Amino acid sequence: MPFRDHLLALLAVAIWGTNFVLIRIGLDELSPMLFVGLRFFFCAIPLVFFLPRPAVAYRLVAAYGLLIGCGQFGLLFWAMQSDISPGLASLVVQLQVFFTILLAAFLFGEPVRWLQRAALLLCFAGLFAIIVFTDGSATHRGVMLVLAAALFWALGNVLIKRIGALDIVAFLAWSSLAAAPPLLVAALWLDGWTPTIAALSSISWTTASIVAWQAIGNTLIGYGIWNRLLERHPAAAVTPWALMVPVFGMSASWLILDESLLWWKLLAAALVTSGLAVNFVALDQPRKLKSSPSYRSD
Repeated sequence: MPFRDHLLALLAVAIWGTNFVLIRIGLDELSPMLFVGLRFFFCAIPLVFFLPRPAVAYRLVAAYGLLIGCGQFGLLFWAMQSDISPGLASLVVQLQVFFTILLAAFLFGEPVRWLQRAALLLCFAGLFAIIVFTDGSATHRGVMLVLAAALFWALGNVLIKRIGALDIVAFLAWSSLAAAPPLLVAALWLDGWTPTIAALSSISWTTASIVAWQAIGNTLIGYGIWNRLLERHPAAAVTPWALMVPVFGMSASWLILDESLLWWKLLAAALVTSGLAVNFVALDQPRKLKSSPSYRSD
């Protein structure tokens, strides 16, 4: 990837990483399904009235909305309500990197070089360190919910690869239109009419701003950048950047929520960033080989 696209990937993961703190704050007022439902409702409305529907089958648009909206974020917010801390959630969900690369290799034949495999093992060592040394900030249910969320994210990544080039903003808006109704129905079913109406009528300006940022910053900007990069480059080149999300997530949780940042978390972050660097070297090798001059002996 060119240097500009690396910077765009860094911006996307910085948005996502710091967003885990905002999710945790918003969940103090809103239930998980209501929170996610509002997020995707405002991603769709009013944009779908101004942007044409993407020129792909709507079943694919709706499938992406359900995978990311209901699958990834529905499960992630549910886990973060009381079963996992923001910093640890930002880490575990990054297993989507491994799911995405394996799915892309299986479905599209994208190569996974030996140096990339070494990089992924190095990153996995960082993930493993936090899971092993966790200080009780997650339950088994929370970890399983976030792992399931990671799988749904990977499936969404693969679907984007299958669809190819499209208007990203319009695609996100129309896919959100498919995600919002089931999430809001789930909120009414799980929470009841009275608590749902009470939560909406008493929402604070802080939480309303967080919901707005979920729709505009995290989804339209963050996922807009991410999906555009997935269109242009192999999944193995883009998805490892998501391993920086827990670095931003743990740092923000430490600074804002006073979540503990112990030595083993710092070690894990170092392993993750080292693995990312090795992956960049692996991706750069074929380009350098192609650009190297050839010499003849005759």
